[in-house]
Amino acid sequence: MLSTGSNAHSAFAAMATMKPQLATLDELFASVPRESLDVGEGLFWQGDKAQHIFEVTEGVLRIFKIIADGRRVITGFLYAGDMVGVSLKDVYLYSAEAVTPVKVRRVTKRAFQEAIEHSPELRPQLFSLICDEMAAAQDQMVLLSRKSAEERVASFLMLIARRMYGERQMGRKVDLPMSRQDMADYLGLTIETVSRTITKLVSRGVITPNGRHAFDIAKPGKLLALCGDGDSYDDIGNGAPKTRQAVWPH
Repeated sequence: MLSTGSNAHSAFAAMATMKPQLATLDELFASVPRESLDVGEGLFWQGDKAQHIFEVTEGVLRIFKIIADGRRVITGFLYAGDMVGVSLKDVYLYSAEAVTPVKVRRVTKRAFQEAIEHSPELRPQLFSLICDEMAAAQDQMVLLSRKSAEERVASFLMLIARRMYGERQMGRKVDLPMSRQDMADYLGLTIETVSRTITKLVSRGVITPNGRHAFDIAKPGKLLALCGDGDSYDDIGNGAPKTRQAVWPH
């Protein structure tokens, strides 16, 4: 009887300490208060100890590295819904800085890892996130190593359009809150080349200015063709080319 009671007590204690399983990564951040960043303010810097993982809830971040000669290389722009800081390393390998006013939520790296361990539903989501980051890195390698200046700028405009509207329904307006220098540092071009290429696209009627930091895509099929990826619209206005989605291996 004593043994049975002891086992029951142990089981109750174990149940009491069990953490509820989460269904989505968003739920992990949902109860955390949001923090604000002003334009140009850093979220963390390259070489800082990697103690937190962040979810962007509003605004745009740029992530970049400073290479040996002091030049800045932007490796991506993050929007609402993106996570940043997911790494197996003990330090951040890049810096994250606000392009616009930004709001983020943070959890500790330890809490994030524990949530993944206790909630099997989160593992395929993390796997998909990592696959998306790898695909984005591969796309940028192709962008920088094989594409002309015009193809790079066209690809960037299409990338931002897809980030704003998703892959299924392509919108015609592209907001560019980042500076021309930001674009140049992402595309591996000079700021003069970026400005000259945008002017060329405007003069050819592919895009048209819409305010100070936005363009309308007047000829989406032409812009997509200029990306140099071999993609085309099956039906302009009904959606973008299909893309592959990461699948958790069984």
